Amino acid sequence: MTAYDFALLILRVALGLTMAAHGYNKFFGGGRIPGTAGWFESIGMKPGVFHARVAATTEMAAGIGLAVGLLTPVPAAGFVALMLVAAWTVHRANGFFIVKEGWEYNLILAVAAIAIAGLGAGKLSLDYAFFSGTALWDWVQGWRGLAVAVALGLVGGIGQLAIFYRPPAKTDA
Repeated sequence: MTAYDFALLILRVALGLTMAAHGYNKFFGGGRIPGTAGWFESIGMKPGVFHARVAATTEMAAGIGLAVGLLTPVPAAGFVALMLVAAWTVHRANGFFIVKEGWEYNLILAVAAIAIAGLGAGKLSLDYAFFSGTALWDWVQGWRGLAVAVALGLVGGIGQLAIFYRPPAKTDA
């Protein structure tokens, strides 16, 4: 094992389990799906129950997929789509910095996932175990992996916003 492969493992697991925890929390924490659905409705993601389930499922699947390094560009695309939607609907108006609830954290999660898709999941991954030496190997890492993560993520996030996002009406205070 090299330091490179071990470092990728640490990054994948930390990033992936962080995202999976967000999905788990939507399913089982606090307000669960009904509470999350109400919040989604309030920010303009309608129907709220649909989006709560989609977000929770995508967060868990993308997080676990990245953590184990399985078809790495696909869960990385999930990160991109999730973080694009979150940044646009919740954090955009607050500016960049997270201390003011800006989109800084969303950017870091998406970019880290894209970087992993480009680098590949490393030798300590299911990608390596299943695809090393096969025709799929070039699609789960390198330029193709990076392109898949970015393209699928942007299409997913922009598509979701275009189809479902209806910003709440502004009220004068």
